[in-house]
Amino acid sequence: MYTVTLTKGVPDFSEGAVSFDEDGHLERGKTPTVMNPNDEFALRAALQTKVRRGGTAAVMSMGPPGYGEVLQEAMETVYADELFLLSDREMAAADTWATAITLATGIEKIAETREQPDLVFAGFKTADGETGHTGPQACWCLDWPIITHAIALDVDEEERTVRAKRLVEGDIEEIETVEASLPAVIVTDPEFEPVYRRAEHRLTRKDLREQTTERAESYEDHLTTWDHQDLNLDPDYIGLDGSPTIVSGVDPIPKPPSEREATMIEPGDAEGMEEVLDELLPYAEDGGRAAAGVTERGQTRSARLRDRGARPQSAGRRGSR
Repeated sequence: MYTVTLTKGVPDFSEGAVSFDEDGHLERGKTPTVMNPNDEFALRAALQTKVRRGGTAAVMSMGPPGYGEVLQEAMETVYADELFLLSDREMAAADTWATAITLATGIEKIAETREQPDLVFAGFKTADGETGHTGPQACWCLDWPIITHAIALDVDEEERTVRAKRLVEGDIEEIETVEASLPAVIVTDPEFEPVYRRAEHRLTRKDLREQTTERAESYEDHLTTWDHQDLNLDPDYIGLDGSPTIVSGVDPIPKPPSEREATMIEPGDAEGMEEVLDELLPYAEDGGRAAAGVTERGQTRSARLRDRGARPQSAGRRGSR
């Protein structure tokens, strides 16, 4: 069983301003990068497949040389054996269509030089584009069957099929079971949860984790980088030149207003520091019981609500796509 998981580096919005050039294109060299959060679910699906069925797990990304660290993180997540980076200037500023063409060609290159992939996993969408196009478009280029919004799956190697449960959202939510022949593309839903019910699978996962820890430290030894010439791609069909999308404008993401009032106190302000101490002392008394919300009767807020037949408010399901 050979699987390829597609992942992408996205701007780390928590690390300050995201940099764009005058044409509205993201300047990735000037923007902190992290692995796309939604790819985590695709990586979990690939790991479950490797644990249950064995074989080789590969991870592929298209981006600048710095994406090696993103692939290293993916290796640690999915316990990958091989990493592939598609990277050169001709691929830069690609939209989802040009990216899909490049990724599909990379997958075909793996089939030529390594082994025919059985499954390609992709995340639901990226944090920067949020189109959800790249996985399905890459599948269209490969002319493979696709299962989207997968929340559970298993593979029958003898029958060469993959069977999956997928989430269907509309006026009501439904779960349908579908089957596709291999090779196939799986787009995971954020509600995908890997399942390891058998003891042998849990032990296998533990062994794979230990093996990958050492491998990830020298991830460069397992990283293959291909440029457009290696992939025999025409520059007119990839990168910016091959992207039909036109960016009409970019609106900066406003900094959310603070919901709390803040009082600035300098370290040398003795009176101000005393006020801070006075504020903190009640939380430090009696082993921090006040900070934990415990009353004199030793009852927490959650317990009081439970006694009253109520329950603390919890987060709801995610909104519509």
